[in-house]
Amino acid sequence: MKSYRKELWFNVPARMGFVNITPQVEDCLRESGIREGLVLCNAMHITASVFINDNESGLHSDFAGWLEKLAPHEPVSQYRHNVGEDNADAHLKRQVMGREVVVAVTGGKLDFGPWEQIFYGEFDGRRRKRVLVKIIGE
Repeated sequence: MKSYRKELWFNVPARMGFVNITPQVEDCLRESGIREGLVLCNAMHITASVFINDNESGLHSDFAGWLEKLAPHEPVSQYRHNVGEDNADAHLKRQVMGREVVVAVTGGKLDFGPWEQIFYGEFDGRRRKRVLVKIIGE
């Protein structure tokens, strides 16, 4: 069995944003040479997420609005975590959107369902953060 590891780095200029990372993950898969196996992608920061969904701007806007209703950023005084910080909402948003995804690799390609893509979700942006890509297989 082979193993491959790479870190992808992102700096989302806004507080919240979604980045389609499918092309970078596909590049990693090609670099790995693995034809059958599994890809793990996980956010290495507790205020960011990796998730699978449709690459449609209206849906991404809906995610942002829905998450802001679930865990509004302001007033920051509503959260006990925010004593000295202002990102408690980002921790909650990450919890809802998830930490990681696992995708099967079949024939050297990501084995997705229709419309599926991998996204990096940022909830406390404006600084560099990373996503781990780990691929195992043959």
